Amino acid sequence: MVLAARLMYTVQCFEGAKDTMTVADRVKYLRIALLVMGLIFIFGIYPLTIVWPSGWSWNPGQSEYLQMILGIYATLGVFLVIASRNPMAHRSLIWFTVWSSVVHGGIMAAQAFANTQYMGHLWGDVSALFVVAIVLALLTPRGGGVSTT
Repeated sequence: MVLAARLMYTVQCFEGAKDTMTVADRVKYLRIALLVMGLIFIFGIYPLTIVWPSGWSWNPGQSEYLQMILGIYATLGVFLVIASRNPMAHRSLIWFTVWSSVVHGGIMAAQAFANTQYMGHLWGDVSALFVVAIVLALLTPRGGGVSTT
């Protein structure tokens, strides 16, 4: 939960400072971020488990757990790619991605600290989840009156 509080503080600091980007610029960069993250979720996680297993694969080999996680994140990736076309129409998906990344990363961080064999994950998938959460939270405009065009 300390990590979640830190994330919220970081977001508030960036939000508190007057935006130097217009809403249109934020949405443009949000579209790019959603597309890139979606493609990484679809095509990038599996290769990372092969290339850097100590940072991305919690169990050796092709475990059922890994297959489940790959399926979930590939599905989320497809929806992030779809959301990249019109992010403001998909804000609930974006905020789900932000908060589920914080929760998932926080749980994995606690597990890594509790079991030192998983410490490599702090630099791999745990950090990646917090980056996803921070980037999407910072780029997603607030307020209901934001234009979707």
